[in-house]
Amino acid sequence: QVQLVESGGGLVQAGGSLRLSCAASESVFSINAMGWYRQAPGKQRELVAHITSGGSTKYADSVKGRFTISRDSAKNTGYLQMNSLKPEDTAVYYCNAEGRVIGNIGTVGYLEVWGQGTLVTVSS
Repeated sequence: QVQLVESGGGLVQAGGSLRLSCAASESVFSINAMGWYRQAPGKQRELVAHITSGGSTKYADSVKGRFTISRDSAKNTGYLQMNSLKPEDTAVYYCNAEGRVIGNIGTVGYLEVWGQGTLVTVSS
């Protein structure tokens, strides 16, 4: 089955930086659009950043100017660069990809796939 494999989370001090990666496990799945979400304990999941198939980006007000979402089409991988991290950024971060499944005759379907989550902890 198609999976999104996340990496890059960890422990960092306030003001530091982390880069999260999100890669498709199967080459038959081609990513079009991607979003990054986060969920802190006891809190609702929120959308942090989103990039469309055309490359347009949107950010939550809380991270605007600090986070950057990007995509490497050749590697079929998405990224979230996080700078100037704050303790309130602490959460499990999930990537979500919308893409197409490639078959022998072209596109055979579309899927939305979630990553397993990666923990980001920012200490003060």
